[in-house]
This record gives sequence, structure tokens and C-alpha cells, in this order.
Amino acid sequence: MKRLTNSPAAFGLVALIVITAFAAPGFYSASNLRDLALAIAPVLVAAIGMTLVILLGEIDISIGAQYAVCAILVGLTAKSGAPVILVALAAMGAGAVLGLVNGVLVAQFRIPSIVVTLAAMMALRDMLRWTTQGAWIQNLPTSFQWAGLGQTGGSILIAAVALSVFAAFVWALKNLRAGRIVYAVGCSPESARLAGINPKAVLIAVFAISGMLVGLAAVLGSLRFTDIQSGAGVGLEMKVIAAVVVGGASIAGGRASLWGTLLGVVLMLTIGTSLTYLGIEAFWEKAVQGAIILAAVIANALSGSEKRLVAVVR
Repeated sequence: MKRLTNSPAAFGLVALIVITAFAAPGFYSASNLRDLALAIAPVLVAAIGMTLVILLGEIDISIGAQYAVCAILVGLTAKSGAPVILVALAAMGAGAVLGLVNGVLVAQFRIPSIVVTLAAMMALRDMLRWTTQGAWIQNLPTSFQWAGLGQTGGSILIAAVALSVFAAFVWALKNLRAGRIVYAVGCSPESARLAGINPKAVLIAVFAISGMLVGLAAVLGSLRFTDIQSGAGVGLEMKVIAAVVVGGASIAGGRASLWGTLLGVVLMLTIGTSLTYLGIEAFWEKAVQGAIILAAVIANALSGSEKRLVAVVR
């Protein structure tokens, strides 16, 4: 908890809250907070999976393309008349398969994850471009929009699902043996292997879980709209990776916190809107985000140096 409160995400979020509270109180209007929550929900779900991947010292830059594939599948199954629960299961299953393929290639063939997922991103984007010809899936049925609950009920459902998934994974990482195994493999795959754990199986499972969560994120992101773009999810991977790193995760693996990821997601997704309310040009959003990411990387590096120094002194 001490590390969390000292993280760049926590400092940045507190500063953002204080500044907007005094300079732009309209930022806290009910409609704006609702829109922010709806934008945050799918990114948070995808970021949970990315946190697990980064915890193992890996990376997945194909999740934006996975999101697009799952979103197109969501649109097609929704237009076929399938109920929302079956649409969600289909998208989550497709995402799990895409993540599983990445995991197998990384674990079994020892190909660097950045190479595998870069190739997957390009292949999936080109496949979508060829199959859809850039066409959107339009006029989704009203039974699918907002899960048939109307805007208010649907908004509550989207937020509730995202928070429930977050709470479930926080609990699992802390209380289940599977959660402790993920941390063990992230800290030292060789030590985990000597303890009877199969690091390859863990890595494959984590990539599959991450893909499944991307599929769920695609459902939550699609429920709000009547159309689905063939290019959905562009830039999602950068938002998610940045949020996880800003939340205190180590790219080298072995250290990550879902609470930190939550702070990172909220911070990174509210910067743009807050700048608008503060009357600052939108192009400054990337600059501010970059500065926060740089601060997080430096903080992580300094933290690692301090730990090594303590170890030497002892």
C-alpha cells in the first residue's frame, strides 16, 4: 500500500482532482463522470489481463487488434439475434483463442513476446482490412444496445461488470494458489520450476486469460453504440500498457498491482477530458501522458536501484 500511495499514478491523480476541483468544477458533473466511467470500464478490463502479462515479464501489443476482431464478432453475433450473454461468451472465447496462440508461440518456441504480438497485431489488422473492406457493422439491434436495459440500466451494468471482474482478480491474486503462482513465475521462472511449477503452462494460461478479458472489454465497449468500426481498438494497447506501467508495474516482471493499474487507467483516461475542461489545447494530452509515463519509468528504476543498494549493504 505504501508503494501504491507513492506511485506517480497516485500523485498525478490527486493533482488532477485538486486542480479540476478548483479550476473546472464542471468536470465533476454527473454526465461527464458517467461518460468517463463508461470509457474507463473496457480499458480497465483489458488492463487487468495486461497486468498479468507484464507481471510475467512479457508484453502483448496485439490486444488492440484482438479487440477489433472481438468487436466485429460481437456485432455479427448481435445482429444474428443472439442474446447478450451468448454474444459475450463468443467474444471472450475468440479472445481467449487469440491470446492462447500468442502464448503458445512465446512459451513453446521461445520467440520474444514483442515479436510474436507485433506479428499478430499486423496479421489481425490486415485480415480485418481484407475481410471487412473497411465497412462498419451498423444498426445493432436494440436488444443488444445497453444490454436491452436502457441507457441508465446499461451504464450501471457496464460499470458493475468491470468492477466485479477487477474485484475478482484482486481477490484471486491475493488468496488463490494460482495467483501466487503467477507472482512466483514472474519473480523467478527457474525458482518456480524447481518448486514444481510449469512456467510455460502459466505463461500460456496468462496470455489466454488476457485475450479472454480483451473479448469481454470489446463487449463492454460495444454495448454503448449502434455501430462497430472495423478499426476498433486502435491505440488500446498503448493506453493499457501505459496505465499498467504508470500504476507501478515493472516491465522486467515480478512486480505489479491491480490497484495501481486501476489508478493508472483512471489517470490516463481522464487527462484528455480534464484538459478540455481546463481550456488547454487537446494536443497537450499526449505530452502530459508521456511525462507521466517517463516519471513512472524513472520511479521504477530508482526503486530497483534502492533495493539493490540495500541488498549490497546487508
